[in-house]
Amino acid sequence: MIEKPAASPRTIWGGFLLFFSLVAVAFAVWLMQATRLQPLRVLGNVADFTLTNQADQVVTLANLTNHVWVADIIFTRCAGPCPRMTAQMRSLQDKLPADSDAKLVTLTTDPDFDSPKVMARYAERFGADTNRWMFLTGSKAQIAGLAGDSLKLSTDPIKPEQRKNNADLFIHATIFVIVDKHAQLRGFYETGGDGVNWTNSVQPKLLQAVHQLENEP
Repeated sequence: MIEKPAASPRTIWGGFLLFFSLVAVAFAVWLMQATRLQPLRVLGNVADFTLTNQADQVVTLANLTNHVWVADIIFTRCAGPCPRMTAQMRSLQDKLPADSDAKLVTLTTDPDFDSPKVMARYAERFGADTNRWMFLTGSKAQIAGLAGDSLKLSTDPIKPEQRKNNADLFIHATIFVIVDKHAQLRGFYETGGDGVNWTNSVQPKLLQAVHQLENEP
């Protein structure tokens, strides 16, 4: 019986090196795929609008052209999700890089009460940087045109007999939406849930989306 010669140490180590090299290449490919930014689909176009900001100045779509912007809808008398949403928008404001041109837009669903002066006090209450963050009001039809038709931020008044308290006036969307520099709707971000989920999951994704859209042509 003829015994086969034992593999040399050099051959064994060569096999190990080849194996680990293949593992490293596979990991690198997986990491590239995992960290690659996914494209944000165009979900619709934002039509022109005319509203009034907290300084009683007229704002149109032209004021946001060439800016990425994030928007939501609230009302200042709200005792439900609105204070949380506005605090989250403030947190987003604080996390945006100083060199970012992104804008923040808060619409009211209660324009009969939320005059520019009321919106200005609300902005001050939450420490809004009004160079970046605008609070918009107008007629119900004007608000509906931007919020409902363009941004898909739904809102419905609650009938008086169904209200739980004096501040229980509207059911409205609790999402943030993001719009690109060409007035195209590009994403929806849910603000509900606990603060940990917002801080660790939703906010980073939204900040990444702002960065991604700012780098698009």
